[in-house]
Amino acid sequence: MKKLIRVIISSDLKSKTYNFAILFFRVAVATELLIVHGLKKIGIGVAMPEVIPNPLGFPEAFNNFVAIAANVYLPILVILGFLTRLAALPALAVTATGYFVMHGHDSLAERDIPFMFSISLLMIIMLGGGKYSLDGYLNKRLN
Repeated sequence: MKKLIRVIISSDLKSKTYNFAILFFRVAVATELLIVHGLKKIGIGVAMPEVIPNPLGFPEAFNNFVAIAANVYLPILVILGFLTRLAALPALAVTATGYFVMHGHDSLAERDIPFMFSISLLMIIMLGGGKYSLDGYLNKRLN
């Protein structure tokens, strides 16, 4: 019984369970971001590409580049776990802008999606790719 309680309450960050959880979490979040928000920005799965909002007034080309990179290309790096923290930063910037600027005056129910993506991406940035990632492999090879 003590062993079961110890397993339930422990947080061994080097355990296989932890690293599989990080793998699953980063793959799930990045895949959702890519499929639901990224592909429609480049016109895949929709009749016309999504119009990308520009709430901060950046030059249009720069705004579109950042939004597409953050929602299409960089999630692939997060899925692979390559430069995971760095790859998740632009997506966090885009989702946090959605939460605070685009939906800043909306109800919490309308802001929940950018909030959950922002929290999830922040978690990925804080935890990194984990053992089962290209970052983990490279880290092991460098040590």
